[in-house]
Amino acid sequence: MTDHVFVQLRRELHKIPELGFQEVKTQQFLLDYIKSLPQEHLEIKTWKTGIFVKVNGTNPEKMLGYRADIDGLPITEETDYEFQSEHEGLMHACGHDMHMSIALGLLTHFAAHPVKDDLLFIFQPAEEGPGGAQPMLESDIMKEWKPDFVFALHVAPEYPVGSIAVKEGLLFANTSELFVDLKGKGGHAAYPHTTNDMVVAACQLVSQLQTIVSRNVDPLDSAVITVGKITGGTVQNIIAERARIEGTIRTLSPESMQRVKERIEAIVKGVEVGYQCETLIDYGCMYHQVYNHHNITREFMEFAKGNTSVNVIECKEAMTGEDFGYMLKEIPGFMFWLGVQSEYGLHHAKLQPNEKAIDVAISLMTNYFEMKGNE
Repeated sequence: MTDHVFVQLRRELHKIPELGFQEVKTQQFLLDYIKSLPQEHLEIKTWKTGIFVKVNGTNPEKMLGYRADIDGLPITEETDYEFQSEHEGLMHACGHDMHMSIALGLLTHFAAHPVKDDLLFIFQPAEEGPGGAQPMLESDIMKEWKPDFVFALHVAPEYPVGSIAVKEGLLFANTSELFVDLKGKGGHAAYPHTTNDMVVAACQLVSQLQTIVSRNVDPLDSAVITVGKITGGTVQNIIAERARIEGTIRTLSPESMQRVKERIEAIVKGVEVGYQCETLIDYGCMYHQVYNHHNITREFMEFAKGNTSVNVIECKEAMTGEDFGYMLKEIPGFMFWLGVQSEYGLHHAKLQPNEKAIDVAISLMTNYFEMKGNE
């Protein structure tokens, strides 16, 4: 099947982005296509809005897993595509439409040409939140069909088409959302002494949070605390009774994540006492680091370097978060960056990945699974 089919599938999927565990149209689209393939070697099972597809091998000794995430983001699209999102306020701004079309390309090949070993294609919901990898990993289906190895890719706008970027060991950081609610006492702007102003408290909290990385994290380690949103108050002449900050935490080790959270909790407690207010911390979605297993990753890198159509870049770790890390925590495997060369980065309303990368990935991973699945 020619690559333009998978480009067209990507475009159709791009039109229907849905949030985590709401991917009803996406799941049906995928199922309709999967059921159009030869079924002789396939077993299909659904889990919530996700899908498992097992390709039974000709003489299996192991199972190889491949994961593609399927959800979109709450971003209003600003591309000039003729196939823009049809769902207002939602967009595939992280390339999951590309991920799905690549997985469908691989599945299309192996449905008709199975290898010796079993293959498991995992179409995972809710990568962007609230997190689908961990509950999917714990599902009865995954317990029955737990692969011996698992693999995935993620599009990378900063790398050119025809390249992949990968490394052994830590690739993506440990990540956690951060939400802090503050409740004080509101009142008239003319009588501040009768109130507890939560705008002032929130501003003080944000300033103090910035000291954690500079003063509580080993300078030879790395961490990020970003507050991306502050809300509080109602109108200009009423002192705010409530405020909320929303942000993210990223660290290069689980231990650093724990230390950072302990310090956040201490600072928030101090604000609570100092401003005589109530506070509530919610860490939202927490993602385990993506740690590429050394031997299998090294083997893949050597394999890819032998493929003249792909340029292999040995990259550094990134502060990006990905819940695929939960799968790699339990199952040996790796994730790699796929170059898609876009002016705009991930989660940008104008992201336009180069669709030529779809065929690059399908070709590379088809060859890899044929090698690995026939060992």
